[in-house]
Amino acid sequence: MMMQTGNGDRLSPPVRAGVLVFAGLDSSGGAGLQADIEAIGAVGAHALPIATVLTVQDNDRVFAVHPVDVAIWRHQADVLIEKMPIAAIKIGAIGNRANAEALAILIVQLRKRQPELPVVLDTVLGSGHGDLLTEGRAEHAVMPLIPLATLVTPNLPEAARLSPGADSAKAQTENLLALGSRHVLLKGGHGNDTAPVLNRWFTENTEKSWTWPRLEGTFHGSGCTLASLFAGLLAQGIPMGEALEKGQAICQEMLAASYAIARGQRIPDRHVGRN
Repeated sequence: MMMQTGNGDRLSPPVRAGVLVFAGLDSSGGAGLQADIEAIGAVGAHALPIATVLTVQDNDRVFAVHPVDVAIWRHQADVLIEKMPIAAIKIGAIGNRANAEALAILIVQLRKRQPELPVVLDTVLGSGHGDLLTEGRAEHAVMPLIPLATLVTPNLPEAARLSPGADSAKAQTENLLALGSRHVLLKGGHGNDTAPVLNRWFTENTEKSWTWPRLEGTFHGSGCTLASLFAGLLAQGIPMGEALEKGQAICQEMLAASYAIARGQRIPDRHVGRN
């Protein structure tokens, strides 16, 4: 049976929750927008992808970054927002401080009509090899977005860079919460090379941890994948604790099923989690 809308357009149910995604275009297809699109689709939501930065990279290294002009991506976002319900926002690489500030303004505007709109911020400060994905100081560029984030998902090096002077993981996450983020998931994949991966969730009234087997090898786009899984789940009204639990489990499955496209980092198989 088809759904009939008031203007005569026909829609096939079910209507999927839309996730507005701001991230980089990785032409290797392993990270950035392609990872976001696949991961969000895997949990039953729909990605609305907007490129905030174009990159020159392969599955290992980043050779150049080219931020997209604010006027271009803001026009894209305005057209989508005008017609489509936005159930969540996911943010990855943003390119520069100007893009971050413009995106912050957009989020404030959206929250005037949707105060509880989930915003997942993957604090992408560089590639797995440390190559820059942002013009200037990446930690400076991302700062306008942290106070607006429902969930921030830094890895261990990112948490340290975002909280200079804080010498423990707990102090670093407390700093991110003090800046305004409501939830922080501190990812432990960059920790000890043999110990299980320890991920820790911090919020004002909650502290919980999960351990996952450390898989052999390295992966391109694992952080993008995880944050997008969370965004897709939150977009469907799933509570934060449940979204974090389920998203990590699906991501672990995708990493375990990873495949190679060349020498170097492997690509998570983001199709194994499709429901």
